[in-house]
Amino acid sequence: MMPLRMSILRLLLVVGVLVILEATVRILAIPRFILPTPSSVLIALWRGLSSGLYLSHLGITFAETLLGFVAGSALALVVGAAVAMSRRVEYFLYPFIVMFQATPKVALAPLIIIWFGLGIMSKVVQAALTAFFPLMVNTIVGLRSADEDRVNLMRSLAASEIQIFWMLRLPTALPFIIAGVEIAMIFALIGAIVAEFVGANAGLGMLIQSMNFTLDVAGQFSVLLILSVMGLALNACIHFIRRRILFWDPSEKTMHPISGGKP
Repeated sequence: MMPLRMSILRLLLVVGVLVILEATVRILAIPRFILPTPSSVLIALWRGLSSGLYLSHLGITFAETLLGFVAGSALALVVGAAVAMSRRVEYFLYPFIVMFQATPKVALAPLIIIWFGLGIMSKVVQAALTAFFPLMVNTIVGLRSADEDRVNLMRSLAASEIQIFWMLRLPTALPFIIAGVEIAMIFALIGAIVAEFVGANAGLGMLIQSMNFTLDVAGQFSVLLILSVMGLALNACIHFIRRRILFWDPSEKTMHPISGGKP
């Protein structure tokens, strides 16, 4: 009963905000090219969806985000595990990773477009690079958070480093890794959109850029709404997986701030 009540309150809050915003824009007579009314945004959203324009570009952006997320996450897990398990690898590799992360990804986007072209590959690379660092850091922190007393106990029982990794370090690191995965998914979406802003043949970012030239602000807001819903849906998928994997974690038994309900 409580999740249903919370959902109704959320819906009422959203409707109330939209009504207030609609009335404010109309009363103050704000020009549409500055701030469109929510009703005009919904009309633009309906037109884009009914014509199939938004869906075709949405599919491309979704594919770029998902492929970039998978590539960036796989690389982050491998590099994070290598850095966490080997002090020598950390000594030689980690400074380069930090310097690379300090470089703004927006500044790299034009170079990536030049190297990989205007197709989907450049967007996947940009999304992967953007999603890489937060998951890598969480992986390192998680793998190093294992209790050293338990590690020493397993070593005293003649357990190999591989056995310690799979039986102790990895289970301990899973909450950190899944939290990094949630961040990496959203960052992958941001990276894909940034790459589409710089140069693209298709995608929601390219669509926003084209609408910007025609001053179709209502259309831009409608695309931003789609991106918001897309990000929320991706986050919900990761949270669903988190609750299935970390069913043993006590923190998963408490109310989640996003879902508002209990597992």
